[in-house]
Amino acid sequence: MSLDIVILAAGQGTRMRSALPKVLHPVAGNSMLGHVIHSARQLQPQGIHVVIGHGAELVRERLAADDLNFVMQNKQLGTGHAVAQALPALTADTVLVLYGDVPLIEVETLQRLLAKANDQQLGLLTVTLDDPTGYGRIVRDQQGNVTAIVEHKDASEAQKTINEGNTGILALPAARLADWMGRLSNNNAQGEYYLTDVIAMAVADGLVVATEQPHDPMEVQGANDRRQLSELERHYQLREGRRLMAQGVTLRDPARFDVRGEVTVGRDVLIDINVVLEGKVVIEDDVQIGPNCVIKNTTLRNGAVVKANSHLEGAVMGEGSDAGPFARLRPGSVLDAKAHVGNFVELKNAHLGEGAKAGHLTYLGDAEIGARTNIGAGTITCNYDGANKFKTVMGEDVHRFEQFAGGACGNKSRCNDGCRLDHHSGCGSGRPGSGTGATAQHRGLEAAGEDQEELIYPQLPPSKPTYVSKSAFLCAMQSDVWSRPGWERASPRTPAKPVPDIAVPALRASRTAAPPLPQEKLPPVKLRTA
Repeated sequence: MSLDIVILAAGQGTRMRSALPKVLHPVAGNSMLGHVIHSARQLQPQGIHVVIGHGAELVRERLAADDLNFVMQNKQLGTGHAVAQALPALTADTVLVLYGDVPLIEVETLQRLLAKANDQQLGLLTVTLDDPTGYGRIVRDQQGNVTAIVEHKDASEAQKTINEGNTGILALPAARLADWMGRLSNNNAQGEYYLTDVIAMAVADGLVVATEQPHDPMEVQGANDRRQLSELERHYQLREGRRLMAQGVTLRDPARFDVRGEVTVGRDVLIDINVVLEGKVVIEDDVQIGPNCVIKNTTLRNGAVVKANSHLEGAVMGEGSDAGPFARLRPGSVLDAKAHVGNFVELKNAHLGEGAKAGHLTYLGDAEIGARTNIGAGTITCNYDGANKFKTVMGEDVHRFEQFAGGACGNKSRCNDGCRLDHHSGCGSGRPGSGTGATAQHRGLEAAGEDQEELIYPQLPPSKPTYVSKSAFLCAMQSDVWSRPGWERASPRTPAKPVPDIAVPALRASRTAAPPLPQEKLPPVKLRTA
């Protein structure tokens, strides 16, 4: 049996007090209408027809797709009038009517409803509530057969005591729909054309109205204001939490966990509090995610560990790798097996080989880091010259930018396997490292303009302060040299112009030892006693 689906999404939603059309307000990172369309697609209909009105252009822009037919309702004259606008495009045997502000409807519920619709029977989804205020009431005869639906504003006091409410979701025989639409009247308290009036027409025409109910009443809950919207959000998250726990995930607190996309999980996964999963996230077996993490469009392989307060987007973490705390993996970041990214490390379009490490305070952008290479604190790859981006490549077993080294690799730089770079060393733009197995200690391998000048300073004992000429601080760039006010650069093979020196402990050394630093006596500290 072929199926057309009509989604009513033309309302303004004045109680939202928003310029945004009501159906575009988000639940779990997707618009309410987006959720309904997603459920509709899973039913594999012949066509999906979305009736739009208020904010129509914005709705069309946000949700446009090849399988959607947008139908304009210029004047919002009721639900019956809305369905009538889509009538010319309906060609299937059965028409299912859904609502754009009812995002939690389950596909399985709709399948049960559709199973009850045929040429001589229509399906009506109802819900039993302790307080059905606002819902149309289901009127039944003494045999329990549905005879009509009365809207709340038109119901008598006796009818308002009925606790079975109308959800508005209907499965109708398309062959009779045109006739029923033509017989609708707006002679009611609202002055609107009610779709629910077709129930009485169907009964009068000898059809049976078969009812179905959702397992969870929140499936058919709409959102007319921000409070109801928040209730839908929290219920959705609890439902997703239950689904993940049933698949082998331990959630420290399901009430403090958010899913805003599509999540696939393995077994023995541990997720701590305040974790947000966005987009398409794949979590394999034995993964651990610490508190306060945001993970978006990311794959976590077996045994990966994401520590507290980390942010991952568009990344892949290999088996046994770990990141954080306070790590940021931006799009294109890949960690191979057992790679390590520590606190305050940021990666962008960077690939760390198996067992590679970037322990702390590091930025690696557009970089290829070989297996077992160690990146020390303060290291950056200078991958952008203001116009173009370039790639930095470090081979396997490059050891290492030592802790607090503050090294920098320039654009298109390359360090060969086994290269050692220590204490403020730098790889210049487009220049190779010192060769396989070589050591570059206290060498300024930074690009100094087109000359590619090397500034070489002898090593002094690390226990003594060293004196560094200002001319030593040349930044590695693609085609130019950055200098700060007062800094000067020596010409190739000529001494630097004399400039006042500055004392910097344990960095690059000039040929002159630093004079003793003045000792300043501090006044004694007086402690208060009780």
